[in-house]
Amino acid sequence: MNTTPRREDLRNVAIIAHVDHGKTTLVDALLKQSRVFAAHEHVGNRILDSNDLEREKGITILAKTTSVRYRGVKLNIIDTPGHTDFGGEVERVLGMADGCLLLVDAAEGPMPQTRVVLRQAMALGLRLIIVVNKIDRTHARPAHAVEATHDLLLELAQDADQLDAPVLYTNAKEGTSTPDLKVPGTTLVPLLDAILTRVPPPLGDRDGALQMVVSNLDHDTHMGRIAIGRIARGRLAPGQIAVVCHEGGISLPQRITSVLTVEALHRLPTQEASAGDIVYVTGLAQVAIGDTIADPDNPEALPRIDVGEPTLQMQFSVNQSPFAGRESTRSSTSRQLRARLDRELQTNVALRVAGGPTADIFIVSGRGELHLAILIETMRREGYEFEVSRPAVITREIDGHRHEPVEECIIDCSTDTVGAITDALGSRGAQLQAMDNDVAGRVRLTYHAPTRALIGMRSQVLTLTRGTGVMATRLIAWERWRQLPPTTRNGVLTASQGGTSVAYGLLPVQERGQPFIGPGVALYEGMIIGLNRRSGDIHLNACKQKQKTNIRSSTEDMTIKLVPPRTMSLEECLDFIEDDELVEVTPAGIRMRKRVLSADERMKTRKREAANV
Repeated sequence: MNTTPRREDLRNVAIIAHVDHGKTTLVDALLKQSRVFAAHEHVGNRILDSNDLEREKGITILAKTTSVRYRGVKLNIIDTPGHTDFGGEVERVLGMADGCLLLVDAAEGPMPQTRVVLRQAMALGLRLIIVVNKIDRTHARPAHAVEATHDLLLELAQDADQLDAPVLYTNAKEGTSTPDLKVPGTTLVPLLDAILTRVPPPLGDRDGALQMVVSNLDHDTHMGRIAIGRIARGRLAPGQIAVVCHEGGISLPQRITSVLTVEALHRLPTQEASAGDIVYVTGLAQVAIGDTIADPDNPEALPRIDVGEPTLQMQFSVNQSPFAGRESTRSSTSRQLRARLDRELQTNVALRVAGGPTADIFIVSGRGELHLAILIETMRREGYEFEVSRPAVITREIDGHRHEPVEECIIDCSTDTVGAITDALGSRGAQLQAMDNDVAGRVRLTYHAPTRALIGMRSQVLTLTRGTGVMATRLIAWERWRQLPPTTRNGVLTASQGGTSVAYGLLPVQERGQPFIGPGVALYEGMIIGLNRRSGDIHLNACKQKQKTNIRSSTEDMTIKLVPPRTMSLEECLDFIEDDELVEVTPAGIRMRKRVLSADERMKTRKREAANV
């Protein structure tokens, strides 16, 4: 029997859910109703999504900790990402919690990431509270959502206590909760009461030898590297001597500079923190995620954080286009790129970086397209310029056979777009597993498909469903490599010479296909400027000016009408390019180009390859 005392004045709870089920909005409501802000403060919505990319994309990318106080108890709340590509963030922070709120959309019910995060929470033995959110939606089905969630519990629960999870119904936007749908909620007090009752207080062995696993890292200009984690045993105070237990052994004793705890949105220094507290520690220079901060007299390491393996990889390389160096605000040599990627590895535990075939190329592996695209966009905004290749799936050799990751893909769409979706996925070799209709006239399609077949499918689903479709995936297994139906993309229109695009020169571009650029765009030879209507590449001079003569022409002849160019996002560019093409990323924009810029050189290369065959 465990006789270790518990901290009755503290609760550590994580909020987990599928993407866009309302985690961050619920945290907003908890903070506002706890009166942590002054009356004159205007805090807005999605308070914890402080990252620009999080606000732009409407998703949580980084796990964050906040706190509220209720009935004399401090509630540490950990907001986690809901997108499967950022599952590494969830895996490393769940160990700081003793319980979790599982949010489920009342209309959508459990989704793929719901299963993933629930399995992780169950494996850690966290006590669960089911929160059915968005009960105000027009086609909400709370009873169906609860039933489907209970089915998941039966499948994933590790012990009988985890099955006895209370259910609350919330409207996070309005800040209400209720245990009974017949009684409308007015505040989030029922949810706070459930947290106090259901989530166990953390163990608080304050007198034991110090132990704390580092779950996250941050950096401050003045304080340097900040190690974030939960104290498992003992106490921490400024000036205390500690050691770091890492993979290679035990560090020399180091002095802790400061210890901070989180109060609402602020990190405040404290003179002492003890077992159960989530703290921010400074003064440890070489600490990394998964390391254990321990007592120098009794340096016991806790189990390291286990994070799932990446499934996609791409090449990052130094920018070698004719425009290299024009638009970057930071040095982007191979050494600088390597240093930036190494810094990313310190906090992005699901990322892998390896050397490429040359010193200027790095192989970067991640959980999915969005995981890698966020890294690319972050580096671009920091002022770096570089080139990236098309994502490629990572394979494994199992029993002498090549295996690849297979994912479950769930798509919610309207009935009138089912045909287009099934045709698109069928042509990629995906296998339909189930098709369910709801009362709202929407359809949920469940597919199993190799990861390589789903590259770029997310943007295609949005196009086919006119922005109304929702796609979610999760890794389910590694299966033997199989042949997929061939996918053919039309050829591209490339610039035959450098200069600035003009309306007259763009007329042949739109006559032969779909333009990607408009007038006034700087071009170089080999840059992709449009999609051809047919197979094969065409080289066009988009900088060509109209010849000036002394013959007058009518106003109709002088008017040039151009169609709007197709604007490509970073994710769309990564899906669009082929193996002989690259995406050039700079702080000023994103371009697609051929690996070999000269059309003559590309022709010679194709002839040599044909001769060798």
